[in-house]
Amino acid sequence: MIAMEVQGEWLTGTLPHGMPVLTAGTLLREYWKLPRKTVHLLFQEKGVRVDGEVCSQNQPVRAGQAISLHACQPEPLGVEPFHAPLEILYEDDHLLVVNKPAGCLLHPTGDDDRFTLDHLVAGHFARTGIAAKVRHIHRLDRETSGAVLYAKHALACALLDEQLRQRHISRQYIAFVNGRPRRERGTIDEPIGRDRHHPVRRRVTRRGETAVTHYRVLNRFREAALLACTLDTGRTHQIRVHCQHIGHPLLGDRLYGGPIHLIDRVSLHAVSLQLLHPFGEHIVRVEAGWPDDLLQLHMRLSAT
Repeated sequence: MIAMEVQGEWLTGTLPHGMPVLTAGTLLREYWKLPRKTVHLLFQEKGVRVDGEVCSQNQPVRAGQAISLHACQPEPLGVEPFHAPLEILYEDDHLLVVNKPAGCLLHPTGDDDRFTLDHLVAGHFARTGIAAKVRHIHRLDRETSGAVLYAKHALACALLDEQLRQRHISRQYIAFVNGRPRRERGTIDEPIGRDRHHPVRRRVTRRGETAVTHYRVLNRFREAALLACTLDTGRTHQIRVHCQHIGHPLLGDRLYGGPIHLIDRVSLHAVSLQLLHPFGEHIVRVEAGWPDDLLQLHMRLSAT
């Protein structure tokens, strides 16, 4: 990838040695894999410069030349800032990863939702002088804690959305489940769709969308187990539905029949996130520490 730095409203970097001669349009579409609409708008608005000069889509560009993209112009936050503590796991000019607490909605779902994670991120942007729309790349349920990725400008959002679509962003979860799975590891490949008898619940159904969950047993307790889960897809409630489907609902998961005597929320945590930096040449790997309630649950289970 081409390392890019934010300089005012522009992203600027140097085309690396060894890169073949390309047109500027091909560079943006095929090297960076930006959406065609985004590329079209950048050139239409004279938002691409090579060695400081506005360039066209067909202009050849070569290794060693400086390229600049007009991608960081000020824009509204999109939600009202709410100032409260926010655990930042990683941040640079392009990305932000935060540790979402359990019980916090990720984004507003109605006019009365004014204290979501998006609002907290807006507060961070306002405090630090970042004039950018709040853009989360993926979602977590209200009761799920852990790492959430944000883009700090529109081009980063477009590239991260594509990485997510291509399954190049790796996310690992831990989940405490009821009972002890017989297999040490497995893959649950079952489609998930809406439950027509319940407005919120999902279920495994032949008419649903493809959903694939991989799991590995990390620890076995007397009547429960700790799983590490990774997803090939990102369906609503996917881990919760799949674990219920194999007979091991998550502890604390009222919606899917998990026992609630040990913890009063879904025992699911997004513990790590890994991706190729969209404007760098390095892997970003972020770990989200376990929240207190899951640490206490682990201690209780280990003691029995």
